[in-house]
Amino acid sequence: MEIVARLRPVAHSSRDRALRQMAALLQSSNWIVQIMRSYRIFCISLDLPTEAEQAEKEPQRFLQRHPPPVIIDEVQYAPGLFRHLKAAVDAHRSRNGRFLLTGSQKFTLMKNVSESLAGRADIVELETLSFAEIRQALPHTKLEAAIVRGGFPELYANPDIDSVAFYNSYLATYLERDVRALANVGSLRDFERFLRACALRSANLLNKADLARDVGIAPSTANQWLSMLQASGQAVLLEPWFSSRTKSIVKSPKLYIADTGLLCALLNIRSVEALRQSPAAGAVWETFVFAQLRHRERRAGRNGSLFFWRDRTREVDFVVDIGGRSELFEAKWTEIPDLGDTVNLDFVRNVLGKSRVTAGAIVARTPNSFPFSNGFRALPVTELG
Repeated sequence: MEIVARLRPVAHSSRDRALRQMAALLQSSNWIVQIMRSYRIFCISLDLPTEAEQAEKEPQRFLQRHPPPVIIDEVQYAPGLFRHLKAAVDAHRSRNGRFLLTGSQKFTLMKNVSESLAGRADIVELETLSFAEIRQALPHTKLEAAIVRGGFPELYANPDIDSVAFYNSYLATYLERDVRALANVGSLRDFERFLRACALRSANLLNKADLARDVGIAPSTANQWLSMLQASGQAVLLEPWFSSRTKSIVKSPKLYIADTGLLCALLNIRSVEALRQSPAAGAVWETFVFAQLRHRERRAGRNGSLFFWRDRTREVDFVVDIGGRSELFEAKWTEIPDLGDTVNLDFVRNVLGKSRVTAGAIVARTPNSFPFSNGFRALPVTELG
């Protein structure tokens, strides 16, 4: 429990935010419950059928049994509870942070929040652990090992867990529980094939027609299933960058699997050696860098600041747009990046105007940062900020 708390220091600030709001809703965060227990706040999980049934059918009695401050985990299993939570919040508008609600199924969770707790909830959406958070708790964790193992906290709170078995179980649970519960999926086998096809395309432009054709499903089904992967936190789309000075002719987003541990499991990459030998190593590395940049931007309180740049011939993996000024990043699966790796960075800097580009770097497996003669840098992922 102590390790998990150290792994996720943002959880403490999440609680502080909750104290300034009337309720806090923390999504995809079964493990954050362990952290909140360190504050001596009582926690009840609606994973327990008896508790979920009472919360749904007898919400007033449930809240009497579990007075605030209280954590209610997997709260989406009792949609009938939300209206009563609203009444409890409204009865004491000046007393903030009395209910901390966690859940792992975004579809049903957000539907109930938007209907009953609008204006009363501070929503904090948490992804798996960043490499910096892992290293904070376990300083000797190797970079490539973290890529293959992924960022799920349980895998670091208990290093004895076999990651292959963990992800096999995770996929089975996701398919059987979340997919069946949230969508009318006729064939779980087809959906799993769709998920694996998405993994093969991680860090590539999204082409829904090709994706549907390869899996053997209708384009409309592919669109629906992709939306489900996004909403459940399994996949992330990165949009192309546009400005008034230049237009990226590419309009399709890029597709990424959210966590590299899951990505490696879907690609049957089960060891560091397998990663090094895999033709997908570059795509896995780009997926990993994207995850670290998402963590960085979220910590900075910036939403919608990450993009990519691409025209007919050139691409820069990541553009961070901050108030009209840009940072440019390329992800390269190499330990010794050289000046030639910065060609696209230099091209895009000239297109945008040098005064608008505040920084640019090749993010690689180099152990130390060093400059190039054109003003860009080689940067280890640990120095992304």
